[in-house]
Amino acid sequence: MTSPVSVATALPTGTWAIDPVHSSVGFSVRHLMVSKVRGEFDTFSGAITVAEDGTPSVTAEIAVDSVNTRNEQRDAHLRAADFFDVENHPVATFASTAVRADGDHYVLDGDFTLKGVTKPISLTLEFNGVNPGMGHGEVAGFEASVVLNRKDFGIDIDMPLETGGAVVGDKVTITLEIEALKQA
Repeated sequence: MTSPVSVATALPTGTWAIDPVHSSVGFSVRHLMVSKVRGEFDTFSGAITVAEDGTPSVTAEIAVDSVNTRNEQRDAHLRAADFFDVENHPVATFASTAVRADGDHYVLDGDFTLKGVTKPISLTLEFNGVNPGMGHGEVAGFEASVVLNRKDFGIDIDMPLETGGAVVGDKVTITLEIEALKQA
């Protein structure tokens, strides 16, 4: 596997803005111990900056009130204090601290803030390459994922089932499909 610098070498120096039209921020969490609820955040932004020395950095923001699980009652509960508390914490943020090679993929380390709690996380990252685009400049593609414990971020509501287990699992998988546009 090539070094993390090879990602930056393949990704030209400069700033790449996340294209929300061609990107997604999704999640899944165990429900009733037997299935998963999936959702996404409809509003997010971010940038990847590659310095002259080839060092990449990533910053991103997610409007947590844009949560969408295709169920308005559930979405309203997720926005409430039991879960995201969007009235007091409307934005989740990520700021990278390092990128490193790990076998056939990369790891993007950074600080993630959700519901006012900041913790270091490590996303598994795949760099899908660069394309000349369709007349609007170069485009780069990435896929990333991480499994978080919701309780680590103050989302500690317990909803136990009479038969054991919980209505909502503790582990949440975050999945990112990112297309970024080279800025002039």
